[in-house]
Parts: sequence; structure tokens; C-alpha cells
Amino acid sequence: MRITIVAVGKIKEKYLAEGIGEFTKRLTPFCRLDIVEVSEEKMPDNPSAATKAKALSREGERISKNIRSGSYTVVLDIAGSLLSSEDLAAKLDGLGLAGSSDITFVIGGAFGLAPEVSAAAQERISFSKMTFTHQMIRLFLVEQIYRAFKISRGEPYHW
Repeated sequence: MRITIVAVGKIKEKYLAEGIGEFTKRLTPFCRLDIVEVSEEKMPDNPSAATKAKALSREGERISKNIRSGSYTVVLDIAGSLLSSEDLAAKLDGLGLAGSSDITFVIGGAFGLAPEVSAAAQERISFSKMTFTHQMIRLFLVEQIYRAFKISRGEPYHW
């Protein structure tokens, strides 16, 4: 299975980068994982709705260029469906069995995602009704993908 995470912005916090690196390494036996970072638009303090929309559109263009044709696309969206770890494991298993072995997860920036990116996705999921930074969500996502593979194989995750 090939999984790509397309994310807006760079990880600057060392502790997050180390965590993401650790789970990326752990995923090696289970899938090919690629993380693609697209640049985040610079925004003034208190941007207008039009400024936000323009910035999201530019980020959306960069995101879309990094989603392969035919890839099953899942955007992370606070308004998306809430899944348990077991639900995510079942979703990945089901996609693999259905022949969708190329999956792209999309994480927007501080102001979210361009509407056209969300509309083009096959699925929208949420990690919580709470708000987290997009950098933290990247760590949560790679950890949950790893956990999903462990669940699917009936392997223990916590000893």
C-alpha cells in the first residue's frame, strides 16, 4: 500500500519532527509512506475573508498538484466523520481489498483547506471536535496509520 500525506507547512518543532520520524520508520514494513509539504501562504494579522480565500486557493493548487490521479483522497477536516482507531484500520483494509492501494491524506494549514480540495476528496475525517495545530495533526495521523496496521494484523500496540 502506498500512503501519501500532503500537508501545508513545515514542521519546525523538533519534538514533532522526531515523533513523525519515529512512526514513519515504524511504518516501513507495512506501507510506503511519503510526506509532501507544500508551502503555506503568508497571511497578515486579522486577514479579510477575501485574503483568506485567495490564500487557501493558492495552497489548494499546490495541494492538488501533489495528489496522484486515481489516489483515494481523504481530507482531515474538523467537520468530517469521527472514526475510531478500529474504524480507520477497517477503512484501510477495505480500500486495499477494493483495489485502492494508493491513498492520500490531506492536512490543510492554519486556515483550513480550499473548498475545491475538500470537494474533490472521496472522504473527510476528523480527529476530534477539538482544534489542534496542523503540525500536531500530522504526528497524530502517522501514529494512527501505524496503529491501524497493527490492529489489522492483530498485533499488540501497547505492551
